[in-house]
Amino acid sequence: MHIHYLDPYKAGESVVHWTDARVKLVLGLGFIVVASFVPVGAWALYFLLFVIVFALEITSDVGVGYYLKRSSIALPFILAALPLLFTIPGPDLFGFTIGTWELSVRVAGVERFISIALKSWISIQIAILITATTPFPEILTAMRSLKVPRLLVAVFGLMWRYLFVFADETIRLLRARAARSGATGNQDLRTGGDLIWRAKTTGGLAGNLFIRSLDRGERIYLAMLSRGYDGEIRSLPHPRLGTMGWIVLVFGVVLLGLVFFLSVLASS
Repeated sequence: MHIHYLDPYKAGESVVHWTDARVKLVLGLGFIVVASFVPVGAWALYFLLFVIVFALEITSDVGVGYYLKRSSIALPFILAALPLLFTIPGPDLFGFTIGTWELSVRVAGVERFISIALKSWISIQIAILITATTPFPEILTAMRSLKVPRLLVAVFGLMWRYLFVFADETIRLLRARAARSGATGNQDLRTGGDLIWRAKTTGGLAGNLFIRSLDRGERIYLAMLSRGYDGEIRSLPHPRLGTMGWIVLVFGVVLLGLVFFLSVLASS
């Protein structure tokens, strides 16, 4: 069964799709590093980073809405920074009371929180851009070409492949449950037991899913060993980086260097 909806790659013929995976990986990581160095409250630099990401998203022809929807994954990281609103020292913006607690939202805390939120949101978008325009096997091959440790690349590759195995087992379990469950067309008649019964059923399904996924994973690993697997996925070597690849790489490095220089000036 093809769990195609789990794969973020969107095939296309844009310039971003054509760019070498090694170039996209280097520039993407560099972009995230530079974004982390942007000082708190440097709103002009945050706007510049967003313009860069937005231009790449338009160029990729995947659709800006796709990136905005996927970037909601940054929300948990943003919520983790919520206590900064109350713990950063500085002038109070406003206060409120929750029971016996008196909380004050401070100006410096709001500034720090918004800065972290923007950094997380923009960085997640550039990561989504890479995965949406580059097949995952090419990302793994690019990692090996950039001398990323073989064991780390193997862990990434197996984690990605076993995600589909896990999803496939989940669908098979849900199909088996549906085939063995009675249903009625009467909307007023509730099927199944109470909340505790449903919790027990869900727990049993989760345990069964874990055991089945583990067993299938062992079978897959033994099949890989029987075919000569030694911890690394073999692939054809990457061709030499072409002229266009070097141009994109140099231009991207210069642009990121400019943003980093402006960040240093803003923080001094």
